[in-house]
Amino acid sequence: MFYDLNVPWTNQPELQRTLAFLAELDYNVVALNYTIAGKLPADLTSPIPSPLPFSSPPRLQILRRVTLLLTDPSQNHRLSTLTAVYDLLALRPTTERALQQACQSLDCDVISLDLSVRHPFHFKHKTLSQALQRGVKIEICYGAGMNIGDGATARRNLIANATEIIRATRGKGIVISSEAKRALACRGPWDVINLAAVWGLGQENGREAVGREARAVVVQAEMKRRSFKGVVDIIYGGEKPERAKEDVKKVEKGPNAGKNKRKLDAIEDKQDEVAAEIKPIYTREQKRRAQKARTEAAAGTSGSPAQDANLILNKELLGQNADSATAEHGG
Repeated sequence: MFYDLNVPWTNQPELQRTLAFLAELDYNVVALNYTIAGKLPADLTSPIPSPLPFSSPPRLQILRRVTLLLTDPSQNHRLSTLTAVYDLLALRPTTERALQQACQSLDCDVISLDLSVRHPFHFKHKTLSQALQRGVKIEICYGAGMNIGDGATARRNLIANATEIIRATRGKGIVISSEAKRALACRGPWDVINLAAVWGLGQENGREAVGREARAVVVQAEMKRRSFKGVVDIIYGGEKPERAKEDVKKVEKGPNAGKNKRKLDAIEDKQDEVAAEIKPIYTREQKRRAQKARTEAAAGTSGSPAQDANLILNKELLGQNADSATAEHGG
């Protein structure tokens, strides 16, 4: 499966063409991205409706994502409320301090940097590795380098920043997305893999950047929403299967409903009695029974076969001596 986790939420006709083109390029999961800059509003409702107001390819899974521009590290961003509204949460730091805070402590799914501009700081391995250790992925968006016209500067910055990120992360934990506002800016998965190889990522890691690593982002975000503290997820709670319930109803609705019900009650009562009679054997009782069995076995055995043969010979000799003594007294 191929993933594109950054498709901007734009006007509907162009977005519809973009989604259709991504489906033709063999993408399976697409995340529609909504960017929030500045202070969060009081009413956190997603502008991306579910379902979409236009038709989308049936085999394309649509997710909702929000990207928060992170400028002031001291500001309270209420990330937990955003997680409850959207499927994916991404942070876009604009300063070095904001990047350090996002990598160290902020709870998010993806750290997405604007690679079309030249940043006044370097990407350090120590900083980005802290995010990778917490399971947060680093996103590279290639859409800025596909613009026609004045995109030469953005393309040059994209190549330099992507190469530096790949060097700082050692090629691990990277997700590649399009961030394409038009269908013409989208590229197929294998074109993206070749592009990543040109940047120095390698084809194997490039394949994971649009496949396994992106899937890990989606699965981890879903676990955070559904499970308890992102660790425990109850899949089966011991409910009775529907088929068993239907079979019981069929038995009760038959011609011999009363008899069958009495039989079922009798079987259940018998099972309860057997379960009550069976008492658990504790460790001390098991040891006592084992010691008793060993004692009885030792008392019941007469020894080795050689010892048994000696006893038989002794008995025969004693019998012969008794016969000879009787004969002498009689004579």
